[in-house]
Formats: sequence, C-alpha cells, structure tokens
Amino acid sequence: MKLMFKQRFFSWFDSYDIYDENGTAVYTVCGRPAWGHKLEIYDNNGNHLATLREQVLTFLPRFAIQIGGQTVGTITKEFTFFKPSFSVDCNGWHVEGSFMEWDYSILSQTGSVVARIEKQLFHFTDTYLIDVTDGQDSLLALMVVLAIDAVKCSQNKG
Repeated sequence: MKLMFKQRFFSWFDSYDIYDENGTAVYTVCGRPAWGHKLEIYDNNGNHLATLREQVLTFLPRFAIQIGGQTVGTITKEFTFFKPSFSVDCNGWHVEGSFMEWDYSILSQTGSVVARIEKQLFHFTDTYLIDVTDGQDSLLALMVVLAIDAVKCSQNKG
C-alpha cells in the first residue's frame, strides 16, 4: 500500500491529507495546540483513529502512540553520534536511513522492511511517499513518519 502526502498550504499547525495510490484520501492529520507536537489522525469519514503526542521536549524527544484512546507505545529518538536513529517500542521497529533527505526505511525486529519512505516531486511540490509492505501497518507507519517529521521541523527552527 502506498501513502502519499504533502503539507496543506497556509495551515497554522501540522495538517495533512494522506492519499492512497488511487488518489483516495484515507487519512487526515490535524495538529492541535499543545505543549510540543500533538497530531490527531482521522479516517476518511472523520472518525478519530489515533493521536501522536510529544512527551519529552529535549534533543531526544519521545512521542506517545495512542490508538483507540489507549497508549500502545512510544517512538523515541535514540542517542547516536553519527546519524539519527529512532525506535518504536510497541513492536520493536527501528528506523534507518537519511532522515533529512526523506530517504529511509522502517524495519521490523527481524530486519525486514515494513515501509520505505521517500520524497518525490509532483506538480512542482514535494510529495512524501510511504510504501508500506503490509496495509495493516499503514497507520503505525504513518505515525512513525509524522514523529520523525516533527523532530526534523523542531531541529530546523533554531
């Protein structure tokens, strides 16, 4: 399953429409005022699915993953010297690649690719592509990408 998105123009907070490969909107992401990043994810019918909320506001941020109103895990930026690294503690996923260039993969505990993330040029604007191996992982893979994007945006503000 392929998910594509770009930030909405003139949005005060993070705001995205997420499309599948057929051009159908499958998720909507809306940023909410909060201490740190707080992103709410809705399906195409407007039903709330999940929340991604920043819990630790340091150079090693941690985000809570809430699905169905319950916290199911966290996404954490790990301490490394040479390249950023992220882990997802609810299922053992980790992330490898070049985050600033939008060229990275989400890997399972066994090292198999869960999703591949890349940036593409589409109608003169940057579109981000999440190529998810198993469609059932799409919501969680999207949350990982949104957390990494929030970290990148925070680092570029100073």
